[in-house]
Amino acid sequence: MFQPIGNDGQRKLSQGRALLVGCGALGSVVAEILCRAGVGRLTIADRDYVDETNLQRQSLFTEADSRDALPKAVAAVRHLREINGRVELVERVVDVNARSVEALAVGQDIILDGTDNFETRFLLNDASLKWNIPWVYGACVGSYGLCLAFVPGHAPCLRCVLEQLPPPGSSPTCDTVGVIGPIVHLVAGLESAEALKILTGNLKQLNHKLVTLDVWENRISSLDLMNLAPTGQCPACGERKFDFLEGGHEAQARSLCGRDAVQIWRTTPRPVDFESIAERLSRLGSVRYNDFLLRAQVEDFEIALFRDGRGIVRGTRDLNEAQRIYAKYIGN
Repeated sequence: MFQPIGNDGQRKLSQGRALLVGCGALGSVVAEILCRAGVGRLTIADRDYVDETNLQRQSLFTEADSRDALPKAVAAVRHLREINGRVELVERVVDVNARSVEALAVGQDIILDGTDNFETRFLLNDASLKWNIPWVYGACVGSYGLCLAFVPGHAPCLRCVLEQLPPPGSSPTCDTVGVIGPIVHLVAGLESAEALKILTGNLKQLNHKLVTLDVWENRISSLDLMNLAPTGQCPACGERKFDFLEGGHEAQARSLCGRDAVQIWRTTPRPVDFESIAERLSRLGSVRYNDFLLRAQVEDFEIALFRDGRGIVRGTRDLNEAQRIYAKYIGN
């Protein structure tokens, strides 16, 4: 009955294929909106499991999901099937990286960002450009959030907006500074609106501006990026160099022989700011640092962080768990 969509748009939506990468705070809300709207097929890819501390911001999940330690993709699909049984739902419990992204992305009509790190977003940007798939970027932390839609060939890409990855620990995370529910739902609503425009064929209605909001400081603004930079100068959309698809920026992990610890490093080191990281992590446990090394106690683990971003997570020999702890408290 909404005339800009109408019967024709609803029919296109029912045939649409969407990939949601990350089903945490933003992802769980986006998934529910698209499922209720009647998207044809929704693939949910997430590497994590539901934790009790997630529930204040991840509205699709329940305490039972947390008690059962269900993977987020599995729990999400179970709930969504109860909401709209006509949507084809695909769960993928997987780390979305340079090795796994092609099998997930090829054949999709849109990619939606429910991630919590820039490394994966740059990877999605490469995937979008290589396989000509629109994608929608969204992020929120504290009371602040932002959203931006990308259509290959029609506007600047994420590499045009952010030329380089921010250093590890330079951006706050929900686990270090918190996040409130209203900003999650606002940003997820903006993402979903852009997704509906794309999936129903209303590309002229897309918002090519970067929208930022702070619900606590009462600020809403937008920045037109169409004339940001000539796309020919961008390594991704201009020169079509897909560095992140090639895996050159991904974190590597290795268990340290004879020690209950895992080392994490990157092929492209990036210097970190110990002072800002210490300020955030000191709320969660003891932190001390000098000119060369930062050591932080979080949960049952100790993170030793070096100036080049290399880290050692003590308290586990599990590579995946160590990477999860590093990403959760330091970032990617």
